[in-house]
Amino acid sequence: MNIHEYQGKEIFRSMGVAVPNGSVAYTPEEAVEAAKTLDSSVYVVKAQIHAGGRGKAGGVKIAKSLDEVREYAKELLGKVLVTHQTGPEGKEVKRLLVEEGCDIQNEFYIGFVIDRATDRVVLMGSEEGGTEIEEVAAETPEKIFKEVIDPVVGLMPYQARRLAFNINIPKESVGKAAKLMLSLYNVFTEKDCSIVEINPLVTTGEGSVLALDAKVNFDANALFRNKDIVELRDKDEEDPKEIQASKYDLSYVALDGNIGCMVNGAGLAMATMDTINHFGGRPANFLDVGGGATTEKVTEAFKIILGDEGVEGIFVNIFGGIMKCDVIAEGVVEAVKNVGLEIPLVVRLEGTNVDRGKEILEQSDFDIIPASTMAEGAKKIIEAVNQNK
Repeated sequence: MNIHEYQGKEIFRSMGVAVPNGSVAYTPEEAVEAAKTLDSSVYVVKAQIHAGGRGKAGGVKIAKSLDEVREYAKELLGKVLVTHQTGPEGKEVKRLLVEEGCDIQNEFYIGFVIDRATDRVVLMGSEEGGTEIEEVAAETPEKIFKEVIDPVVGLMPYQARRLAFNINIPKESVGKAAKLMLSLYNVFTEKDCSIVEINPLVTTGEGSVLALDAKVNFDANALFRNKDIVELRDKDEEDPKEIQASKYDLSYVALDGNIGCMVNGAGLAMATMDTINHFGGRPANFLDVGGGATTEKVTEAFKIILGDEGVEGIFVNIFGGIMKCDVIAEGVVEAVKNVGLEIPLVVRLEGTNVDRGKEILEQSDFDIIPASTMAEGAKKIIEAVNQNK
């Protein structure tokens, strides 16, 4: 789950991470009122969307008067920002963060991520703040430093100070930077985050160390014990189909292809999409119905897939372990009946009660194309979609 920058900074502030003063605004008038509360002659008006690269897309403005704050707010609110993370469709700006300006002397990158190679949380840092960390990793990887954190003792002060020295934070600010990193680690662990990034972390002319940005993602599996985080969810920033899928405990991610996929198991779903790509097709989604799919869930899965106007065919790929193939087959038949399917449908079943499942599909009154293997199924749905054009 993602949240906005201003929400991340509120969490930071409450847990001892220094951030500039500021507040959220939904109208130009609220933006001006927010600026009036700041003890500053320079204001930063920042578009709030769930995507990086806002500055390059014109979503961050520096205002030197209240009139400029109002004008920038009018310009940004309702604007569709297109960044490298939004895709060509962009995202509409519906809220702003109005912040005090600060005397920036140096910019750095700081981030906490989970490293699957070591099964540890890793603190990363670079003196190349303000730029995309992916670019730094690709072009100058020697400028990225890491500290692997022992989960028993947590981030140690000496590790934070070592990283601060490695990324060339000014000596007089190393202590403050280390303190900020330690507080940031507490945010990561206590709030069950999957990633926490500050880009840029800045030192100022007054000697302060501030988080000028805040990117915070949370582990969805731990939201049950973070009710305060759940309340920060902005559904306007999410695909409506993904929101609907979450209501039925379906894992759905929209893609830009034309072949809808319904699979049980995340690994099999990824393999299914790879196979479709391998044979020249384009998957329209990732959809994992899980191991406890019911007729209701399967029907809802079909509705969600068909909610994508670009879908021209559906490939159902089920390996029945805990999930029985006959139950899935009954769900597929019932779903087709309920949604009135008018596009090609290929179903591959394997595993528990597979013979009974195939019988149910064969005895149905619908034109369901059977497949014995994943590769065969992928080929058949691609062929059916191409013939249907």
